[in-house]
Amino acid sequence: MQTEQKISEKLAIVLPHLNEKQRRLLIAAEAKTLGWGGISKVAKATGVSRVTIHKALTEIAGKKIIAERIRKPGGGRKDITEYHPNILEKLEALVDPVTRGDPRSPLRWTCKSTRHLSQELGRKGYSISNVTVADLLHRLDYSLQANAKTLEGASHPDRDAQFQYINSRVKGFLRRHQPVISVDTKKKELVGNFKNGGKEWQPKREPEKVEIHDFASPEFPKVIPYGVYDIGKNMGWINVGTDHDTASFAVASIRRWWVGMGREIYPSATDLLICADCGGSNGYRVRLWKIELQNLASETGLSITICHFPPGTSKWNKVEHRLFSHISMNWRGRPLVSHEVIVKLIGETTTSIGLEVKAQLDKRRYPVKVKVTDEEMKIVKIRPHKFHGEWNYSINP
Repeated sequence: MQTEQKISEKLAIVLPHLNEKQRRLLIAAEAKTLGWGGISKVAKATGVSRVTIHKALTEIAGKKIIAERIRKPGGGRKDITEYHPNILEKLEALVDPVTRGDPRSPLRWTCKSTRHLSQELGRKGYSISNVTVADLLHRLDYSLQANAKTLEGASHPDRDAQFQYINSRVKGFLRRHQPVISVDTKKKELVGNFKNGGKEWQPKREPEKVEIHDFASPEFPKVIPYGVYDIGKNMGWINVGTDHDTASFAVASIRRWWVGMGREIYPSATDLLICADCGGSNGYRVRLWKIELQNLASETGLSITICHFPPGTSKWNKVEHRLFSHISMNWRGRPLVSHEVIVKLIGETTTSIGLEVKAQLDKRRYPVKVKVTDEEMKIVKIRPHKFHGEWNYSINP
């Protein structure tokens, strides 16, 4: 399919040598040969309005008598800027009221759609359609854009130092052939015939039909995938929970990874390093997280070291871009209609560099708002590290 740039380059060679009627018919013929979407492509490439192209297509189809008259050069409707020389300035003041216009403009607090802009210009004495407003915005080099997630907020002064500390601990564990895992909870997913983001190859004009709403089913409302990514072996484990995302669920997921995968891979392991976010069910302030880790250490005999990422840096957690991202790509455009489908789609996730993933459904209950007393905390054999002991600590059996 030809791009607008190629169409523009091709027509730019011929159009200057044709009269108005010939140009119109050639442009319409080009749009017709391009098929579906051709009118839009040619309109963007040439600047000729879609209405003009539609009229020319009607002429080509023989449904309308083609007039022999050819307008003299300069004929036709004048550009809007000739009637209103300052219209671009007025429009830009409405689009960006804080820096280029009135900060008290009502459009500062409303959606700046072309129709709203057209109405506001009408109140100022400029009768301009929303289509013309869109054309003027393109001239001003504006385009429709979504928000870009780039700002991380205020960073902790020891943020980089904590990353360096985590990196050194990970390298030390891997040198000693001890397991290092990155953990986190993936976003909750609806279970049922609901729309799932992304696209998948299907027969033309036969998309998979899903529900028009996204109301969770009372029987199977949502699933909570908790991921454990083995950094040294490039292997992942997903515990697909059906109840609540609690600290008990988080540690139960790690326990399931150890029993189902880790213990076999690391038969002589004595230590385990866990890299986790600062908040959520595995947050450094969650008492229940530490109680459950103490139970896990006592059950397995492992000395467990935990290193938390600094606040606001969860996207650097390896489980996000080494495991979760590939799962999302594997099931894109596929309705997650049942627990079985979710587990199978996760388990079939692979990459070209050898990622292996196992998944298991967890239907156990994990009550919320579990209180942990000071007396219970005293039994936790926790050893804070010298550097940021609140983020870095070890729990012995």
